[in-house]
Amino acid sequence: MNFTHDTGFADRLKTAAEAKKALLAGFKPKPTVTDPKFEERGALRAAELDQVRQARTQAKADKKQAAADAEEAIRAQAAAVEAAALDAKRGQRKERQALSKAEAKAKRDARYAARKARK
Repeated sequence: MNFTHDTGFADRLKTAAEAKKALLAGFKPKPTVTDPKFEERGALRAAELDQVRQARTQAKADKKQAAADAEEAIRAQAAAVEAAALDAKRGQRKERQALSKAEAKAKRDARYAARKARK
């Protein structure tokens, strides 16, 4: 057997130690780099969140107002229908009263004419 690499026990131990050291170096924590715009990004994120919340609140208020307006329109329409029915009822009553007055006058005129005819 011809070994091109003449490695002895000490060389193998040294190589294993170096490999273990390299493996452990991969687990060491890396030095942290702080973002210079970290606080600025936080402020931007907070402003964006506030804007979204305001938009949602406005949308909620608009939806509630639209529902109230629709309900008010329904109430107004019902009131208009009631008013129209009441006006029609009053018109019928006035018509009946006018007919009653006309009938009473016709009755009086008939009695007057009968009295005149007797004389």
